[in-house]
Amino acid sequence: MRKAGISTIELTKEQKKQASQEIIEYFAREREESIGDLAGELILDFITNKIGPYFYNQAIVDVQKYMSEKIEDMYGLMH
Repeated sequence: MRKAGISTIELTKEQKKQASQEIIEYFAREREESIGDLAGELILDFITNKIGPYFYNQAIVDVQKYMSEKIEDMYGLMH
């Protein structure tokens, strides 16, 4: 069940593959652990579904603020 106000993030197949590979490489480099493709995909799914929406929603708030400021600037130029 989705929480109200939290959007889901959908990645293309290529984006999922690239992000999963980044996770696998991170574990190898930073934790000296070898994880497989399935583990990389499961971690990506967790991040995408549980954590990603918070970043997405913050980006929406930032864009709304930016657009509001630009509209105010345009309004100021008209008067």
